[in-house]
Amino acid sequence: MTTIDGVEDTSDYRSPLLDLDGAVAAAPDDPQHRGVDVAGVAWHYGDPFGEQRAIGSGGVWIDRSQRRVLKVSGPDAAEYLNNLLSQQLIDAADGFTAEALDLDAQGHVAHHAFVSVTGSEFYLDLPAGPAASLKSYLEKMVFWAQVTIEEPPLGVVTVLGGSLPTGLDAATLSRRVDWLGPERWDVLVDRGQVARVAEQLSAAGLRPAGLMAFTAERIKALEPEQEADLDHKSIAHEVAHWIGRGDRLGAVHLHKGCYRGQETVSRVENVGRSPRLMVLLQLDGSDPQLPAPGTPLQLGGRAVGRLGSVAHDCDDGPIALGIVKRSALNRGQLTAGSTACLVDPDSLPTDEGEHAGRVAIDRLRAARNQAEQ
Repeated sequence: MTTIDGVEDTSDYRSPLLDLDGAVAAAPDDPQHRGVDVAGVAWHYGDPFGEQRAIGSGGVWIDRSQRRVLKVSGPDAAEYLNNLLSQQLIDAADGFTAEALDLDAQGHVAHHAFVSVTGSEFYLDLPAGPAASLKSYLEKMVFWAQVTIEEPPLGVVTVLGGSLPTGLDAATLSRRVDWLGPERWDVLVDRGQVARVAEQLSAAGLRPAGLMAFTAERIKALEPEQEADLDHKSIAHEVAHWIGRGDRLGAVHLHKGCYRGQETVSRVENVGRSPRLMVLLQLDGSDPQLPAPGTPLQLGGRAVGRLGSVAHDCDDGPIALGIVKRSALNRGQLTAGSTACLVDPDSLPTDEGEHAGRVAIDRLRAARNQAEQ
């Protein structure tokens, strides 16, 4: 395995689970996989729709060991990450798990990762593509902090629709993921032990399912994958459930200390709304070739967004994520190339906060108008 700028190049990774009967590898050069982290694992095991349906009838395990994992440890690890990321980590206890964002100075999403804590060690996992730049950024921001940043040879195996069996002796850690889809557990495991963990999960009655099934569920749960579903303009509020409210942690903690890009988060939260939203799209299945991620979404010939991850769902047919301008919602039919797209109304957010700053501005304007009368 080669090393580029101090980071392992895992572009040649091949999971041992591709040797299972019926395993079909994803084709990374397929336009419909553009930006999706698919290289080196099974897209399905010969029965993709049956695999997805099994999520609701006993559960499945899914090989996602192509994902990259960064480990941050040391006496200052919690404070160091808390100062850089959007999640509140300064008091994160053993077993804590949540999503977190690294934003640029303008508040655009630079990285999206899952964070898990075991003891005093923080594990960040994310798709292979953005992992190298996140590791590089973290290393540049160490300064005098007492932290160590490593990339251990870990991957992820996900359990969907079933309980996590006990006794997975090869697992580094496991976490229950709070998301909008079926019951989900992610297991971080040494890549050399992936086959062993898969055997234990199968012995517990879970069926193998490919990344195709997971992608369909991910789309329905409105969980974006960075390089497929976001662009250089994306901000945190475009993914409504990323904003932590009430008992929902989300990826952005609204009441923590400063971090890069916080000004944009605060301004949108208190004064306005994001100009775009991530939504679930139902695609016209009569087209022989579905559009690829990145295809412009149009309304009456005018670009109003972009298409993201695309998948065939076992019940709903072709579906996709899309980022769409608010002004284009409920204004007519969208198209992606020649494919008609329908926004699923259930994917539109119902709770986006009170916008306290906007309320204060409206009160000031009302008081001024009253005084002028």
